[in-house]
This record gives sequence, C-alpha cells and structure tokens, in this order.
Amino acid sequence: MKKLYLIRHAKSSWIEEGVDDFDRPLKGSGIRDAHNTSQWMEQQGFTPDLIVSSPATRALHTALIFAKNLHYPYREIKLKEAIYEAEVKDLFKTIRKLKDKYNSVFLFGHNPTITTFVNHCIDHIIDNVPTTGVACLNFDVEHWADLETEAELLFFDFPKRRIKK
Repeated sequence: MKKLYLIRHAKSSWIEEGVDDFDRPLKGSGIRDAHNTSQWMEQQGFTPDLIVSSPATRALHTALIFAKNLHYPYREIKLKEAIYEAEVKDLFKTIRKLKDKYNSVFLFGHNPTITTFVNHCIDHIIDNVPTTGVACLNFDVEHWADLETEAELLFFDFPKRRIKK
C-alpha cells in the first residue's frame, strides 16, 4: 500500500506587479492556513516518508511550513520541476519514479492538476481542491512504478472545513 497526500499550495499573493507566476509568494492568510493544516495533520499522526514539491515559491514555501510542523528535515525535500505546470500524465510519471522505500509521500503542487489528478483516481468528483487542500489517496500497490489510476480517497480536507461555526 502506498499513500499519496496531494497538497495544493497555500494562498498566494497577486499584489506585486511584475512578479513572474513561478515567483509569487504566499499571502499572510496562506501562511496561517499552511501552519494550521500541517499542525492538524501532525495531531492526526499523518507523517511523510518523503516530501516532494514543485520548485515554485508558493509551493515550496507551503512544503517548508509542513516540514517544520511535521518534523521533516528541510534538506530532504525533493524539488521536481515537472510538477510545476504539469499535466496529470506528467504527475503520474513523476510519482511512478519514486523509490519504493517511501510508503507515505506528501506532494505539493498546483491546480488544476491536483484536482484533476484526484478526480482521475477516485470514483466520484471533487469540484476543487482549494488552496492548502489535502487529498489523501491510498493505492493498493507495492511499487510506485505499478501505480494505476484507481485509488481510495482516505480523506479530503481544507482550511475552511475545519473553521468552527
């Protein structure tokens, strides 16, 4: 069994004119949401064997916040260029290349790819994985290279779901 936590980067800022999309930073609310979500995940006992991230500033910053709160060494975060502006087939290709010693992988990326990937693997539709949203997929395989498109959605969470009314 392989668990894949697909995590969309936290809310990013559009304030700075002229900043390339790749370099957009997180907003203050995005930083807060990344801390809250990663702390909630730590409380639930969800831990990564590996963190893989798009190298885009907003995705990497989100991954770094999660790493801090989940006690994962920053230097062990793997950056994969292929995640930025990836299509679903590119994401599958990246995941299938993971080493089998990793059973629980946190992957930080972007929409629409994250939402499309999740919907490609489960038997119902999630309208949108919002910023700092986490979809945990369980694949019934021993080897990442054998990954097919069928998975069980173990949970789907996002910051507004946990806001107390």
